[in-house]
Amino acid sequence: MQHPAVPDLSHTHTRPIHWVATATALAAVVALSSVLQPDAATAAQTAAPETKNAPAHGTPPDPAAVAFPLECGPVKAVVQKKASGDLDGDGRPETVAVVHCDAPMGTPPDGVYVITRDTDGGKPRVVATLVNPGDRRTVTDFAVRGGAVRATLLGYSSADVPSCCPDVTDDVKWQWENGAFVRDTPSQARTV
Repeated sequence: MQHPAVPDLSHTHTRPIHWVATATALAAVVALSSVLQPDAATAAQTAAPETKNAPAHGTPPDPAAVAFPLECGPVKAVVQKKASGDLDGDGRPETVAVVHCDAPMGTPPDGVYVITRDTDGGKPRVVATLVNPGDRRTVTDFAVRGGAVRATLLGYSSADVPSCCPDVTDDVKWQWENGAFVRDTPSQARTV
């Protein structure tokens, strides 16, 4: 009698219960990975704030002292990243904060806000929104350099793309020009 090169695997047919067990295990892994997140990253900063014209003087505004224009329902807004520098060339530092709702699961969209103080050094306040959380963007690389805000934004090509899986990446830069922050996209949006 001759033995076949491949053993008979007729006893290994999958049944619906096998697929249910696989789906349950996969759901458990996804749920666990959304609960076990790494610590929040902070934006890389240079040793001293950089400006367009001169070194910034004074203490950068603290984002913890600001009420952000962000609706979070029962959870609070959390500052995920921050960086400071003189963005408008007036010699006083501004702080740029990446903020999102502290959702227990998933990846909530980010908002990017510019914070400043009045000339008398008063209470910090939001003066510009660079990224609106309603645009469904997540900020990855983020820095303030040379009087500009630079970031990489992850987003979606359409409303049909699941929130778990952004499919568009934009490298963007905002610079203060003629009394407003102007957005520049150095490279075209690319699909991930």
